[in-house]
Amino acid sequence: MIDFRNLETFFWVAKLGSFRGTAEKLHTTQPAISARIAQLEDNLQIRLLNREGRRPTLTVKGVELLDYVERLLALRDEMVMAVTDPSALKGMVRLGLSETIVHTWLPRLVKEVYQRHPQITLEISVDVSVNLRDALLEGQLDLALLLGPISAPNVTNLPLCTYPIAWLAAPDLVNTNAPLSLEDLAQWPIITYARASRPYHQVIELFKRNNIPGVRVFGNSSLSSIVRMTMDSIGISAIPPTVVQEELAAGKLRILPTKTALPDLMFTATYVNTPDNSLAVLVAAIAQQVAETV
Repeated sequence: MIDFRNLETFFWVAKLGSFRGTAEKLHTTQPAISARIAQLEDNLQIRLLNREGRRPTLTVKGVELLDYVERLLALRDEMVMAVTDPSALKGMVRLGLSETIVHTWLPRLVKEVYQRHPQITLEISVDVSVNLRDALLEGQLDLALLLGPISAPNVTNLPLCTYPIAWLAAPDLVNTNAPLSLEDLAQWPIITYARASRPYHQVIELFKRNNIPGVRVFGNSSLSSIVRMTMDSIGISAIPPTVVQEELAAGKLRILPTKTALPDLMFTATYVNTPDNSLAVLVAAIAQQVAETV
């Protein structure tokens, strides 16, 4: 009798190319993973993996088996989703988030997931989008709400929301109401998202394209820190006004009138299409519904 758990283990070793990564994914140990693969090979009386290199690779029979296993796992998840009461669905979704989402509608998403599916747990990680992308493709996340879309095989991107970026400053730093040119903005440090982010490179490219040298651009991976630095008059920030609605209403920050706009931030709910990722697909759909109401 073949243990279904062993088939699932084989699937993840094949997809991740790592016993350690599979152990982390399935919340067990590497010896346990090795034992499951050995048991499956013994049951089938075939060798499924080549173990000579640094990463395990599939044998010819392993490739054949993987196709059947993918279909079995997909059918299992389809069955569970079809016959289980929504409130009884249980499991954990490893959710990666851009901090912009944290500052806008994350609480509403968590509340909505809990109300509909009280036994689904969200394990939340906050990071810059480039790191979230890597973690998702490496199997360390089930779902990422990030600056997208991601272009990669077998990946689904659901559109979430679009936020315009504005130039913001403390009222005592810039007190003119006249439209500011890029040359005017370049008088102060520009504070924006982290160096690895898309907005950071768009800011750099904007000044470079307009032949404005010597601009001081401070990349920061913490949105809260960007807001604090801007309120402390350290410089001008390039971030979405939607994340600082309270500060704008209180007069702690103002949107600067400018002649130059930056590209909007477009967020997607992105996940890899794997047979056991049905809960992530479910949460992604809820995230899309919540984002539409913001």
